[in-house]
Amino acid sequence: MSSSGEQGFFHMEPYSRGKMDDLKKLYKAILEGNAKVSAEETAQALEAGVDPITIIEGTMIPAMDEVGRLFECQDYFVPELLLSGRAMKAAMQLLRPLLAKSGAQPAGRVVIGTVKGDLHDIGKNLVGSMLEGGGFEVTDLGTDVSSERFIAAIRETNADIVCLSALLTVTMTAMKTTIEALESAGVRNKVKVLVGGAPVTSQYAREIGADGYGENATAAVALARELGKAP
Repeated sequence: MSSSGEQGFFHMEPYSRGKMDDLKKLYKAILEGNAKVSAEETAQALEAGVDPITIIEGTMIPAMDEVGRLFECQDYFVPELLLSGRAMKAAMQLLRPLLAKSGAQPAGRVVIGTVKGDLHDIGKNLVGSMLEGGGFEVTDLGTDVSSERFIAAIRETNADIVCLSALLTVTMTAMKTTIEALESAGVRNKVKVLVGGAPVTSQYAREIGADGYGENATAAVALARELGKAP
């Protein structure tokens, strides 16, 4: 590892015992959903010279992966996921500007939103937080999102993946309408479409032409990683 800074924008330094402890504290803060400590430990790690990419890949992503594992084991539930996601975002607020300056590339670019006519956002927020924790750059369009807004966001962000969420059976049809609109606009072949929500099934995902279905936030992240590897 070069000490001259030739490896990139950030100077990579060997870990001291103190730096390792800082990252352990950050891992614990995300796991426990402590946003204040998460931000404090991230700031201290940066001041100590730890590379932002190392913080994300070595600590934050493993922490969010563990959160997902605990959720699957039913040791964690929706409130814990929300708190961990908030703690992870507190750290990312400090890291994101530095990543932009360094030219670091995300795992993928995701546009996410709840489809037209549906105002529910808890599930969408969970998936968005877990995706960010997994190293993806996430553009959250919120709720009641029209096909036109999805299309515009795909073009603006050069997204690789689009996540469509619906909680109501009556709004599920908007997923099909959105996918058809993506095709008409000529952007469907540029993105992978991932759908999810309480009434959605893998069969319905296939019927409407989606590329995948995530039954929960953890599954959605795993699928996004897999879809992101596809050409």
